[in-house]
Amino acid sequence: MGASRKREAVGGDTLEEMTTWRLSDGLELSFPPSVAAGVVNVTDDSFYSGARSRTAEQAIEDGLRLVAEGFDLLDVGAVAARSGPSIDPATEIDRLVPAVEALADRAGVPVMADTFQPVVARAALDAGAATINDISGGSEEMFGLVAERRCGYVLMHIEGPPRVDRVPRAYDDVVSHVKEWFAQRIEVAEAAGVDAEQIAFDPGPDFDKGVDDTIELVGRISELRELGRPVMAAISRKDFLGAILAGSWDERPEADDRGAATLAATALATAQGAEILRLHDTEALDAMRVAEAISRG
Repeated sequence: MGASRKREAVGGDTLEEMTTWRLSDGLELSFPPSVAAGVVNVTDDSFYSGARSRTAEQAIEDGLRLVAEGFDLLDVGAVAARSGPSIDPATEIDRLVPAVEALADRAGVPVMADTFQPVVARAALDAGAATINDISGGSEEMFGLVAERRCGYVLMHIEGPPRVDRVPRAYDDVVSHVKEWFAQRIEVAEAAGVDAEQIAFDPGPDFDKGVDDTIELVGRISELRELGRPVMAAISRKDFLGAILAGSWDERPEADDRGAATLAATALATAQGAEILRLHDTEALDAMRVAEAISRG
């Protein structure tokens, strides 16, 4: 599984593994180094107020600013990941596609469309998105689309439908469980015609996991990389960080007050080799760059 290979130093010494992520037939990313995906949400209800681009016009402006500040990719969505009523695909397309189309044309970096609805994903790819970031754990229809379009794909671990509240399950070993889950989903995706090189993993912090299991999972990102695919650490301002700060889930501070915690988690995830950091802020991008330089020399 996967497409890892060794990188050779000038003298022939073997350095750390290099992993390739194919976003299209003509576009690949190779790791290391780690890259940062800047979050752009065409919403007014995202959990972090700093990521609410309420209109397509504002989303375009925000995305171009993130690229100017140094982000390597843009992750553009139009539906908040937290629980809530279903969103009509036509409504999501109306919000998402204008921003994706303009940023794909003007930003100069790959654009990920953050959606779990295949019909929306197709529209986003038609608008110029290079990758689909899918929080649903994948479906036959989505895998078929990814195989057909030969685009990049981020597969997130989740134990049920997205945007539905569930009591977090208990895991004997959350990392072993998530690794096995990814291996099984990769087999399903490959059977649908998806090449493993198209896939990156998101272990899904906070999704169907309690605080302790999320901490365990994030703290052992390096083990997930053993599957040979890039790992996206989507940890920016997440609830588990607030719970760590407060010592309590119920008393956790709001996302706006989790900036310093995000910097710490970003640096630690980068040092473990997470290939993609999904981030909201330039300060977190700075933390990633410093951790990259120190951990890899």
